[in-house]
Amino acid sequence: MSKSRMSQQALAAALTTALLAFTAPTMVFAQDEGSDRSSRADRASRSGDRSERRSSRQAPQKAEALYPNSSREEPGIAASQRLLKQLNTLSEANNESDAAKGLPVADEILANSAANTYDKSMAALLAGQLLLNEDNARAVTYLDQAIETGGLDNNNHFQAMLIVAQLQAQENQYEQALASLDRYITESGSTDPKDQALKGNLLYRLERYPEAIATLKPLVDAGGEVDPQWQQILMASYAESGNSAEATRLAEQVAQATPDDKRSQVNLAVSYLQTDQNDKAIEVFERLRAAGQLTEESEYRNLYALYLNSENKEREAIAVINEGLQKNILKEDYRTMAALGQANYFSDQIEPAIAAWRKAAPLAENGDTYLNLARVLHQEGRSDEAKEAARQAIAKGLKSNTDAERIISGR
Repeated sequence: MSKSRMSQQALAAALTTALLAFTAPTMVFAQDEGSDRSSRADRASRSGDRSERRSSRQAPQKAEALYPNSSREEPGIAASQRLLKQLNTLSEANNESDAAKGLPVADEILANSAANTYDKSMAALLAGQLLLNEDNARAVTYLDQAIETGGLDNNNHFQAMLIVAQLQAQENQYEQALASLDRYITESGSTDPKDQALKGNLLYRLERYPEAIATLKPLVDAGGEVDPQWQQILMASYAESGNSAEATRLAEQVAQATPDDKRSQVNLAVSYLQTDQNDKAIEVFERLRAAGQLTEESEYRNLYALYLNSENKEREAIAVINEGLQKNILKEDYRTMAALGQANYFSDQIEPAIAAWRKAAPLAENGDTYLNLARVLHQEGRSDEAKEAARQAIAKGLKSNTDAERIISGR
């Protein structure tokens, strides 16, 4: 994918997919309501009130329904009596994040013909959670199995679907992630803005910019507190779709709302670069520089390049380059030293220009910088140094040796 400067420099929204916490893994599993009824009745008659009190105390509280708009009916299945011990062992391993202990138990449950759909779905769910961010491909396989088996309550069923989409997104499997997310939104009836924001992010990464804009714009325009990343992705979508004016308008809005946020200010500066508003871009970068917030090589390069492309701003460019070098943010590489030589030369500071070009020339891909150095030395009457630089230029390679040979011959 080819991205513009807005994407490369301004878009701070690396795909963030904070994984949800399942609602079910920390539990002591109760047996299936349909199993061993006669033995339970016998125990209840012997225990009397004590059994009732214990049952009341141990009964799990019903979790809040996270997906009230879903048409899926709750399976209403509990754990099988004969698998309680294994399920509790698996739950303990999950609580301890002990995959070595838990995964074999999960596989045993999944392979057990006596396991019901709840047993298998929960085993796959917990196995998937054990593998999160350790082996996401295997985690997705387990979570898919939990979903397709169909034994989970709605909360865990749909959260597992969402996490599959998030994991696929983390692995840059954007097509698969979008398909998984669309299924999740459709079947769960989710109206959570975060789910729509993830969809917009995926559409952006698939270069489906108009769809990304249509998904994200209502979230950003809704008012209230808006995640800055949603705004940044929307801004980048506008830029990539060619609507630089709207991207800049949004960047200004974000920057005004978050004056102390460096990223939003850099995004604004880059949006001004995109629309050739160089003076405004310089103002933003200089505010950040004055506050000591220019910390990236690209930020210093953008600022000195802006000055070099402005009328009579070479001295400002020199100050920026020298500051970047002093702070070790800029390196004495070819690009920096060639720019420093240019800035000094066009501001009539010949000796510093020569010094900069002497450092740049050996690092250049060809002999052009050596030739510029030779020309300046020749103009300054430093014949021997000029001839040596011209020889170096020829040795490093020129499209034409005419000027270099003229300097060597003393003409």
